[in-house]
Amino acid sequence: MLHQSSGKWRLGLALSLVTVVLWGVLPIALTVTLQALDVYTVTWFRFLFSFAILAVYLAGKKQLPPLDKLRSMPFGLLAIAIIFLALNYILYLQGLALTAPANAQVLIQLAPVLMGLGGLVIFKERYTLGQWVGVGVLTLGFVLFFNERLSNLIAAKGQYLLGSGIIVIAAAAWAIYALAQKQLLQKLPSSNIMLLIYGGCGLLFTPFAQPQSLLTMSPLHWGMLLFCTLNTVVAYGSFAEALEHWEASRVSAVLALAPIVTLISVWAVGWLTPNLIATEKITILGVFGAVLVVGGSIAIALGKKSSTVDS
Repeated sequence: MLHQSSGKWRLGLALSLVTVVLWGVLPIALTVTLQALDVYTVTWFRFLFSFAILAVYLAGKKQLPPLDKLRSMPFGLLAIAIIFLALNYILYLQGLALTAPANAQVLIQLAPVLMGLGGLVIFKERYTLGQWVGVGVLTLGFVLFFNERLSNLIAAKGQYLLGSGIIVIAAAAWAIYALAQKQLLQKLPSSNIMLLIYGGCGLLFTPFAQPQSLLTMSPLHWGMLLFCTLNTVVAYGSFAEALEHWEASRVSAVLALAPIVTLISVWAVGWLTPNLIATEKITILGVFGAVLVVGGSIAIALGKKSSTVDS
């Protein structure tokens, strides 16, 4: 049997928006963190401490996964979720190190698009005519918003193009993880599933991490690393819970707003601390494209059928 959403679409929307904001600012924090650490150590630290934080929280709430439920878990599907989320994390960081936050966030938007298409195919979700119109508006908005950057990407060569290709693969890996995560919700609550995934991913990266490099970090880089870790816990917890209450195709539509949050954040950080990160310039055409992206996402997210449970 396939997982069915609870129908609490307002809660699903709110949780999706929390994820958007956190994922939108994440590339900036990761870019700063990569100035001091390698991609494997950053990824290992984020997973290991996310596991520890969530384990302490669930233990305090007496909500750790029971043994009888663990025995009935589809471990093949759990392994798919762990492996592909681990691939997404490491490939995204590799691509980010070779490109820039704005470019990385543009390309990683393939992930929710692929997740949405997977929701339509695998979970038999359906878009209304108005939602398909929203898809068209959103697509046009992205073309306008990222027109200059996409042109630069097409013309790019060498390291920048390699990094962009890596991020595309990371997006595909994330979509596979997300669909596996949704199906796992049949067996355990989202928090329990994320605990298992964090622990599994942390173990995968342990042989490649260099913990000694943490001792030479500055307070700024420590702050960014801790923020990235907390971002992992809250953002993925919100995302996983959103899938419990809302269709994957509609969650993916809201996640399409993340690049706009990224570019606004890059501009704000560049204005406040010019030496930390370069400022992004947005043209009038780009602003119009941003409006279309927001409008298209809202049309997809809120254009539910009359038969959908509203609570």
